[in-house]
Amino acid sequence: MSTLFALLTLVCAAAVVVTWVVLAGARLAAADSAWGTLRDALSDLSLWFAWIVALTATAGSLYYSIGAHYAPCELCWYQRICLYPLSVILLVGAAHKDRAVAWYALPPAVIGAAIAAYHTQLQAFPEQKTFCDRNNPCTNRFVWEFGFISLPLMSLVALAFIITMVVVWTTSSRP
Repeated sequence: MSTLFALLTLVCAAAVVVTWVVLAGARLAAADSAWGTLRDALSDLSLWFAWIVALTATAGSLYYSIGAHYAPCELCWYQRICLYPLSVILLVGAAHKDRAVAWYALPPAVIGAAIAAYHTQLQAFPEQKTFCDRNNPCTNRFVWEFGFISLPLMSLVALAFIITMVVVWTTSSRP
């Protein structure tokens, strides 16, 4: 399962990069350019894509806790606190085509991404001292796929994707 989740992480990371290129192209080009058309086409499904990633990340997190019996560290819990509600928030926002979804989806996503970024670098450089419990340190690598993909990196990429899709939704020129 870790390899599957690692591959999904790479796909999400690539999608984030490509989407930001599209957003930049739409911002720099004329309003009716191909970039703007592409951004608006992506916008129609962006909240649904964000919801699918939030739901998959939530399910993956539960799999690692319940199925694989990995004990989440303190930073993992904080990331989960930010991620889990997004599964519901984004579903409701997508179903209602709520233009204000950014007001209640972005704060937990950005906070979770910041925590995940800190946690990712802790696991990349595990010799650091942390404030986490000695019995369950934040530097513990339960997953280390392809030599760099850890659980916190999976969380970071998922949250970056969610943030990106919410930005796409809010920057669309469609009503």
